[in-house]
This record gives sequence, C-alpha cells and structure tokens, in this order.
Amino acid sequence: MQYQAVKKGIFLHRPNRFIAQVEIDGQTETVHVKNTGRCRELLIPGATVCLEESGNPNRKTRFDLIAVEKGDLLINMDAQAPNQVFQEWAESGAFRPELALLRPETTWGKSRFDFYWEGGGKKGFVEVKGVTLEVDSLALFPDAPTERGIKHLEELIACRQEGYEAAVCFVIQMAGMSAFAPNERTHPAFGEALRRARDAGIEVLAYSCRVWPDRLELDAPVPVFLDGYAG
Repeated sequence: MQYQAVKKGIFLHRPNRFIAQVEIDGQTETVHVKNTGRCRELLIPGATVCLEESGNPNRKTRFDLIAVEKGDLLINMDAQAPNQVFQEWAESGAFRPELALLRPETTWGKSRFDFYWEGGGKKGFVEVKGVTLEVDSLALFPDAPTERGIKHLEELIACRQEGYEAAVCFVIQMAGMSAFAPNERTHPAFGEALRRARDAGIEVLAYSCRVWPDRLELDAPVPVFLDGYAG
C-alpha cells in the first residue's frame, strides 16, 4: 500500500487515543493517530514519526500519524494498514494460488470477519491482526488485553466446525523479526485461546512487512511459537 505526501516530525505527547502533538518544521501541530491502541513503547517524546498529509481541507487535523522510528526499526502503526496489505498480498495469489474470490468485511451468522474467500473448491474466513509490539526481535500480540480478539478466535473455531477453512493472520508491521508469539504476560487468556484455535484446525500465520515512510508491503513468513519461545 502507498501513502501520499509523507513527511517526518517529532512526537511530543498524546492527549488522548485519537490525537497527538507533533513538531513539524519547527511548529507544534495536532495530528490524528491512526491507531487507538496504547502504543506506549512507540510514542515516546522525542521519537521521529512519519505523517501523511490529508488532502481534505475540511478536516480538523492536517496530518495522520502512520509510522514511528524505534531505534533502527521503522514501525508502521496505521491500524487500517494490515487489512489492506493482506488484501493486496492475497489478491496476488500468495495466500491461495487458486483464489477466485476475496471479499472483505463479511458477515457469517452473528459474526463479522475481515475476509471471506473461495477457491479450489474450498471456502473460508480470515481474521487479520496488526502487530506493532516487539521485544528483542520477537513480535508479540496483543499489546493490551483484548477480549474482542478472543471472541474472534472463538468465532473462527465455530466456522471451522461448520466445515469452512479458517485462519488468523498476524501482520507484523515491521521487518527483521525472528519469531511471533502471543503476549502471555499481558493477556494469557489470548494465548490460551490461540492454542485452542490451532488445536481446532485454525491456521495461524504471521508475516513480517517491508516498511518505508510512504509504503508498506507484506513480506515473509516468520516462525510462530504458541507453546513458549526459547529465543
């Protein structure tokens, strides 16, 4: 996916989940943060951030905060980006070579999944999760407790029991990760739910990304460790 009119700034502080104060060309501006998660380990005063300028003159904020530098890492933190890059990657044939249909935001029963797909005589659902937390090159999800994430996994299990294919794909919004694991310290119940999903036949995928200030692409699979990571 491609961003337009990107420039850099210096993060100052975040008054609430939706906005941040950023220094841009020597001026302090209020910008929209495209991620309502905590991101406390990323949005640190003095951090260099990437901002996309909006072309809408009626917006209250001129810029969207889309990425942040963490040491040598450039981490995309746009919460909408994982679904977009997964769709681009899947439509290229990388997800299922026989893919004939990929439909976003599809309702099944009382559930709503990120994607529904058909191809090769099969059909299935995919939930996509963006990952922005890393510790010593280990990508972790979630960065905060997520009952909603557990609910999604339970719904995928129900789909699988009805005969559908089912997968959860963790899109790691950075490069260079050695592995992916559930964040047991922050939300052990999510790790337990992910193992139940795997045991029920849910495919658990994790892919790193190539990240530029103005672009994001799904790149390569990384090992998934659900039963403990030794490093």
